[in-house]
Order: sequence, then structure tokens, then C-alpha cells
Amino acid sequence: MTEQTTEQKRAVILLSGGLDSATVVAMARAEGYSCYTMSFDYGQRSHAELHAAARVARDLGVVEHKVIGLNLNGIGGSALTDSTIDVPEAPTEGIPVTYVPARNTVFLSLALGWAEVLNARDIFIGVNAVDYSGYPDCRPEFVESFERMANLATKAGVEGHGFRIQAPLQNLSKADIVKAGVRLGVDYSLTVSCYQADNDGRACRKCDSCRLRAEGFQAAGITDPTRYF
Repeated sequence: MTEQTTEQKRAVILLSGGLDSATVVAMARAEGYSCYTMSFDYGQRSHAELHAAARVARDLGVVEHKVIGLNLNGIGGSALTDSTIDVPEAPTEGIPVTYVPARNTVFLSLALGWAEVLNARDIFIGVNAVDYSGYPDCRPEFVESFERMANLATKAGVEGHGFRIQAPLQNLSKADIVKAGVRLGVDYSLTVSCYQADNDGRACRKCDSCRLRAEGFQAAGITDPTRYF
């Protein structure tokens, strides 16, 4: 096997521990990538998602799972990082207060750095523009713009070894994502999607993320393994 082939088969994957990112890991694995997953302890309300990410990484057999510590709660501005802002428990208009300023930009930047170190050319992210909460950094325009930036801002990109930002869930409904994951053997009971899950990973049933997840399983006709408090 040539060095180029080996490099092409490595991928860095952002893994939050939720339904979408777990599905993306399974998709990358099914495409023959050696998977390197990255999660972030960024000051979020619940660490249950980090425990879930570790479980998913083990279950799907990734090569390495890395957790990076950040302090996004130092700038606040989101219900997920600022305890003075309540997580909404009903649908809201516009960009919700659970949006974390610049989160995906920061996460992808760190994934890009690791990908360059690993000689990986592909970075996977589980953003979705169909059944999502209205975040600006989940849109196709953002993904495309970040890819252009990645190839301008890195030694590898400048030397002609460009990166691809892959968002395979971009145009799928939540039901389609669930069906795809089930086909690929994802154990969704290991995942946590809730914005305010308790320490045991039990979900609130009320937040946007819980609502979209439940609707996805229902529409897919698949039993929802989510545990609620």
C-alpha cells in the first residue's frame, strides 16, 4: 500500500456523543477510513455527552479518540455554556439561545490541525441543514467556506495536499439519519443528544435536540432507545 493511499484512508471525525456524529463515524468506517475521533470539553452544561462519545468511539472501533479541553464558557453567550441562560423547552423562532458562538469554527479548526499532523485529508462533521435547530454554522455555505479556508491556511493545503470537509448528513432528514445508522450497526442507546442531560445521560424530553431526535426515530419507525429522567 502506498503512502498516499494510507493518507487518503485516514479521517478525523468530530464526535459529540450524539446521534448525528455517531452516524458519521459509522459512515466513514463503512467507506474504509481509519477513524480518528475528536471531542471537546468546552464548558458545556453536561459531561454526559463526553462519556457517550467515549462509548461510541470504543463501540465503533476508532483508531484514537481525543478529548480537547476548551473554555468557551469563558465568553458565554449560549444556554449551553452560561448557567444564567435557560435551555428553551419549546420551539423558538430564529437562531436559538443554544447556539454556541463560533463553536463549529473552533472545533473544525482543531480537527484541521490534527488532520494535518496525521496526514489525513478528510475531516467529517455531522452538521445537518434539514432537521436542525437553525444554527448558522450547520449550513452548506459554512462547510464549503471552511474547506476553502483550510486549504489556504495550512502547509499541506499550500503544498497541494488539500483537505475535504465532509458533511454526509447535510441533506438528510433525521429519520434518514436514523435509518442509515441502524443499517451501519450504530447502537444509539450509547448516544446522548439532550442539551441538559443528567450525569447518568438521561434526557429531558423537552429541549430542541430531544424533540428532533424523538421525531426522527418515530418517522423512521424505529424504537427510540433514549433514556429520560
